[in-house]
Amino acid sequence: MSQMKNDFEFEKEVVDEALLDNPEPRCPVILLLDTSYSMTGNPINQLNEGVHALYAALRDDDLASVRVDLSVIAFGQSVTVLQPFATVSESQAPELKVNGMTPMGEAIVVALRNIENRKQEYRTAGISYYRPWLFVITDGEPTDNVTEASSMLQSAIMGKKVIFFGIGVENANIERLRQISGSPERVFKLNGLNFKELFQWVSSSLSSVSSSRVGDTLKLEKPSDDVFEFEV
Repeated sequence: MSQMKNDFEFEKEVVDEALLDNPEPRCPVILLLDTSYSMTGNPINQLNEGVHALYAALRDDDLASVRVDLSVIAFGQSVTVLQPFATVSESQAPELKVNGMTPMGEAIVVALRNIENRKQEYRTAGISYYRPWLFVITDGEPTDNVTEASSMLQSAIMGKKVIFFGIGVENANIERLRQISGSPERVFKLNGLNFKELFQWVSSSLSSVSSSRVGDTLKLEKPSDDVFEFEV
């Protein structure tokens, strides 16, 4: 019995040291990025540059650098957490490489579960947090079953548990992404490969969130016409 008690007490004490060292409120953000073979060449190069630009911009913002809790997950040959949740002040942008198909369904499930796990870690450490953000960026459509993913995502959006943005690149099936999310107004077509402009807007939005108080209602600046294509 004493051994079981000791094991339990040990597990109870395991808390992310970064959360204890930095008591600032957190805004958890996941970049869920399509790295399938169709992203080969300029698309993956531009995406890499955009992600690096996002890290650099957030790092230059005193509050965002310690409040935005950023994770990068790639889906291609498999679903891979390239960067677990961490502030940009304590992490580096990962390098994206192409491989495999487009297991978007599995990726969305992993992302949503990781968000819930991270929120529990915040609560354990006594850290307040903003509503999580989830970005799905793809140039295609899922090659796996998305039933569970769609149900979980729509429930999270409706329950205001996540702020979702779906970004379609080049030949992405925008309508399919809208169906999966159930929120067509949150799915956009990227204008060309303007990842840098996209992530500049993301950085600006997250900086605004970081300088607010948890629970505040914000009106974020709309992205420019250079970022998204709009059908009229």
